[in-house]
Amino acid sequence: MTLEPEALQALWLTAKVSAVVTFILLLLGTPIAWWLARTQSRLKAPISAIVALPLVLPPTVLGFYLLLAMGPHGFAGRLTESLGLGLLPFTFWGLVVASVFYSLPFMVQPLQSAFESIGRRPLEVAATLRATPLDAFFSVVVPMALPGFLTASVMSFAHTVGEFGVVLMIGGNLAGETRVASVQIYDYVEAMQYEHAHAMAAVLIGFSFIVLLVLHLSRPKAQSTQ
Repeated sequence: MTLEPEALQALWLTAKVSAVVTFILLLLGTPIAWWLARTQSRLKAPISAIVALPLVLPPTVLGFYLLLAMGPHGFAGRLTESLGLGLLPFTFWGLVVASVFYSLPFMVQPLQSAFESIGRRPLEVAATLRATPLDAFFSVVVPMALPGFLTASVMSFAHTVGEFGVVLMIGGNLAGETRVASVQIYDYVEAMQYEHAHAMAAVLIGFSFIVLLVLHLSRPKAQSTQ
C-alpha cells in the first residue's frame, strides 16, 4: 500500500498544524499550569473546569461556537477583520486556533501534575541563594519538570494529529489548505477507496504506537530523577 500525493499533502499539513499548536500551547499552557499548581484562589476550580472542558465537550459543539466567534458576526471575527487579518474559518490559522482550544487540557494537566510534584522546598532553597522567581523557574523548576514537559508536548501533538470534528467544523475540507489526515481518511471511506484509507490509517496507527512507547519509556527516567 502506497500513499497518494494528496495523502502525503494531508499528512504534511497535519504535522505542520500539530507542531505550531504544540509550540503555542507550551507558551500558553505553562503559565496556566504553573498558576493552577501554586494558587490557593477560589478561581482554581472553575478555571480548571474550563481548561478541562474539551475533554468532555463534543468536538462539534466546540467547533460550532468557535465558528460563530470567528465568523463575520463574531467578536473574534470582527477583531481579526479590523486588524486586517481577514476571517479565520477555513484557513490554516483557523485550524491552529481551534486546535489550541481543543488540545489545551493535554498540555496543562500533565504540566500541572509535574509542577505540583516538585513542591515548594526547591524554590525556597533557590530563594535563599538569592535567585529571582524567574531564575528559579528556569533553573530549578524546568529541569525537574522536564518529563512533564515531554509528556505534555507529545500528548498535545498527538491529540492535534487525531482531531476530526473541530477541524472539520472550522477548516472544512480544502485540499492543501485545511484537509488534514483525519479528514482525508474520511474522504477515502466516503468514496469507498478503502485501500487508500488503510494505508493512511496504518501511518496514524504507527504514529500512535510510537507516541505511547515514548511516554512509557520516559516514565522510568522521570521516576529515577526524583
